[in-house]
Amino acid sequence: MNNNDNVKTILILAANPKNTAPLRLDEEVREIDEGLRRANKRHQFKLEQKWAVRSRDFYRAILDYQPQIVHFCGHGVGQEGIVLEDDTGKMVIVPTQTLASMFKLFAKKSVECVVLNACYSEVQANAISEYVDYVLGMNKAVGDRPVRK
Repeated sequence: MNNNDNVKTILILAANPKNTAPLRLDEEVREIDEGLRRANKRHQFKLEQKWAVRSRDFYRAILDYQPQIVHFCGHGVGQEGIVLEDDTGKMVIVPTQTLASMFKLFAKKSVECVVLNACYSEVQANAISEYVDYVLGMNKAVGDRPVRK
């Protein structure tokens, strides 16, 4: 058995379009990376990152990396969906049902867990949870400071 067979890939997808409030996504990703590096079982995880994510990047990255864990960080707009970028770096909303449909396909291939670290993303988390066993979304606005212990 290959040692890489037990490694779970965590794919971080980050989007902070030009015409939205600035977020410190780099800080969030750094905290995740440092946490994994300090973990006892760090060898069981591989961290991949995609920045300034557009809709097609979101889809392609999951196809390319086949992650078990997808962590989205960026903006959410409640019932409407999550915010990604268009080709000019401006915001485009990915509707909740479109997002859920994507994860319906990916859940069959590899995705086991989805984290939506975006304001008011509980609606999307509920929709995705029909297809993915472990999903976390936010039911209110999320502060921009990473959680530290």
